[in-house]
Amino acid sequence: MSISTVAALRELIDAVDLHIGKSRAGIGLILGSGLGGLAQEVTNARRVPYSRLPHLAASTVQGHAGELVAGRWQDHDVLVLAGRVHRYEGHPLDQVVLPVRMLAAMGIHTLIVSNAAGSVHTRLQPGDLMLINDHINFQGQNPLIGPNDERLGPRFPDMTVAYDAELRALARRVAQDQELALQEGIYAAVLGPSYETPAEIRMLAAMGADAVGMSTVPEVIAARHMGVRVLGLSCITNLGAGLGAGTLSHADVGEVAGKATARMVNLLGGIVRALPDQPGQRRLP
Repeated sequence: MSISTVAALRELIDAVDLHIGKSRAGIGLILGSGLGGLAQEVTNARRVPYSRLPHLAASTVQGHAGELVAGRWQDHDVLVLAGRVHRYEGHPLDQVVLPVRMLAAMGIHTLIVSNAAGSVHTRLQPGDLMLINDHINFQGQNPLIGPNDERLGPRFPDMTVAYDAELRALARRVAQDQELALQEGIYAAVLGPSYETPAEIRMLAAMGADAVGMSTVPEVIAARHMGVRVLGLSCITNLGAGLGAGTLSHADVGEVAGKATARMVNLLGGIVRALPDQPGQRRLP
């Protein structure tokens, strides 16, 4: 971006207010590959494509609608990012995380982020849902590189508990109530867009990862930088290279994620329904 992040956010929020009205949502959601069906459940929905908002990049990946949805879901006001952009699409990281910064600046206090991920060992199987309890950044970049604006957050934000402990406990309780098997593990973010080699999968497993994908970590870092608490969930869509027969394709990833959508939506719905109905507070004047 050629202007400061704060200036871009102000222009962006003015445009959002113009298109969908001023939101008081305290909860934001990011929907990953094949999981966009949740956005159709939002009532009183107002939608605007990223392409109609200044400074936002349009998503080019199949399965990512690329629109902001505002409305009511599970008796809460929510803001939904139906699809995301990725570093591998050629966007700098400050632009990749701008939609998350937009939600934070608009006032959300809780961000629930979902993704499609591959497993790095056979304990996790395609179709499993995994609660993210930590992450490893293998993308070689960090969205906070460069001058820091204290209006957004501190120069050195703490990542000891990047994924909120209370939210994770809530997710476990909701899954138990729903009699839903919920795995738990560490998510590793790589740059992509090529899938990992078998040697890379073995390396990731040896370094403590449970699942691997090409998103999420920059968004979580940006959200935590701005004081937003985060819950992360992965839909395991495939075994990593070398762990199963055959080759990997994005079409197969989308198909498995689509089949898991109902369980993911039910789980997310139970989590959101159990959250206190606390309105958001705008962070930027």
